[in-house]
Amino acid sequence: MSPPTRLKPRRVQPVRAWRALRRLIADKEDTTQVFEIMNALAGGSVRRGYQQMLDQADGGRQAFLMTELADRLQDKDWLRAFPEGSVGRAYLAFIEERNFSAYGLADESRKVADTDIEAAHPHAWYARRLRDVHDIWHVLTGYRTDALGEACVVAFSLPQTRSPGFGVIAAGVAVEFVRAKTGYPCARAILQAWVRGRRAAWLPGLDYEALFAEPLDSARARLNLTAPTVYERVPVEARNAYGRMG
Repeated sequence: MSPPTRLKPRRVQPVRAWRALRRLIADKEDTTQVFEIMNALAGGSVRRGYQQMLDQADGGRQAFLMTELADRLQDKDWLRAFPEGSVGRAYLAFIEERNFSAYGLADESRKVADTDIEAAHPHAWYARRLRDVHDIWHVLTGYRTDALGEACVVAFSLPQTRSPGFGVIAAGVAVEFVRAKTGYPCARAILQAWVRGRRAAWLPGLDYEALFAEPLDSARARLNLTAPTVYERVPVEARNAYGRMG
């Protein structure tokens, strides 16, 4: 963790974001480009999100505790202690199936040259929190980690965080799916994800440690997370369609 610091407002860099988007579209596994885009377009979104957290009772408590979610999510013994059918066990199955690591995503975020995500500052802590809940949101929303599923989680994240970077990524991938002419409603699945993000409860301020003990279906109902019906209509083999272009 860096020494205490005063974070400066981030300057919006659209050209940098565009270049990173092209690299991401060329290689959806290049996660570093996601953080490049987010850094380039963050503006005041992190500051606004943190303030929104303080304005909510549960969010304010989480801001006071400043739990580092990556550390909790890396603890598989802690995850295995949750009952079958719970959010925690669903998350554990999700990461074990893909050999994912919470620290792996954190490492990718640190590769951005001018990042201040590890700063000893509440806004940096909130940015880390948004980074670390990404795979939890996959579990809650029902989107998998194919190209379309990732774009849907990103589109869902836009109204939840009001960070323009999410909008740029979602729109860019939607355009690529339209160009791929799959015959399936890929772009509409991304649009539905955005609508779901608008209608759902505000997820950044949740007590995730308590949430993990809840049955997954009950948690989804409580948070107004309806099924991703359009995404589910797209066959698995078509969800990476734009990657086969050219």
